[in-house]
Amino acid sequence: MGPASIKGTTVVCIRRSGRTALAADGQVTLGETVIKQGARKLRRLYNGQVLAGFAGSTADAFALFTRFEAKLEEFRGNLARAAVELAKEWRTDRVLRHLQALLVVADKERIFLVSGNGDLIEPDDAIAAIGSGGPIALAAAQALVRHSDLSAAEIAAEALKIAAGICIYTNASTTIEEL
Repeated sequence: MGPASIKGTTVVCIRRSGRTALAADGQVTLGETVIKQGARKLRRLYNGQVLAGFAGSTADAFALFTRFEAKLEEFRGNLARAAVELAKEWRTDRVLRHLQALLVVADKERIFLVSGNGDLIEPDDAIAAIGSGGPIALAAAQALVRHSDLSAAEIAAEALKIAAGICIYTNASTTIEEL
C-alpha cells in the first residue's frame, strides 16, 4: 500500500439574478487525518472579473490556475475561449494530462467545469459543483434555487453547510467569492 492520498474538497458555483457566487470549504485531509482546516481553494483572476475554484491536488491546481490565467490574458478575458483552450492543452500536453484536479471557472455570464480529459461542461441550470462533497452541494443548491429566494452567495453558503454535514472530507470553514 502506497502513501496516503490527500483528498477532500467541495466547491460549488451558482449564478442567479445577475450574480455569480463561488464557494469552497477549507478542509484538507491526508488519509484519515485532517491536516488543514482553512485552505483557500478559490482565486480571482483577470483583474477580479473571473472566479476559479479547484478540487484535487493543490500543486496541480496551482499549475492549472497559472495556465488558465495565461489563457485569460491571451484571449482578453474571454472565459469561454480561455476554458476551451485550457481543456485542449490539458488533454494533449504530456505533463498537464497527468495533473489530478478539476476546475470550476466563472464570470458574470457563464460557468464551466474543466477537466483533464478534455471535458468542458457548461451546466444547464447555472449551478456546478466538484469535489468529494460536490454531488451533495449540487443537489442542495438545486433545491435551494428552486424553492427559495436566497441570493447566489446565500445558496452557495447553505449548500456547503449541507455538504459539510454529510461528507467527511468537507468542513464548514468556507470561502465565498462573488461577482
